[in-house]
Amino acid sequence: MLVATSKVVEDLNCYLPDDVSVKRMARFFALLSDPSRVKLLSALTISPLCVTDLATVLGMNQTTVSHQLRLLKDLDVVTSERQGKILKYKIANPKINEILLVGVEYLGF
Repeated sequence: MLVATSKVVEDLNCYLPDDVSVKRMARFFALLSDPSRVKLLSALTISPLCVTDLATVLGMNQTTVSHQLRLLKDLDVVTSERQGKILKYKIANPKINEILLVGVEYLGF
């Protein structure tokens, strides 16, 4: 039977994220569980794009693209900027690209 020392227990209590943070992190990583969202994010790491362009480039319908973008926007993964009548989406933080690249590196593509 393994028994943690009081120092280990103290370190765990100090460094483990709280329940709210854990739930937010789980929701963030769940976003990456959908292939269409991974494709959308991959495209947006290259260039800001509107829904029409994303739908065309990725071979998806605009309703699906809009739905997926809303999920990504709700967790602050993407942002949007209006340019006249067009709403362009972009990655909210360059760390998103780094996360995707770590996945690519880990999987060996």
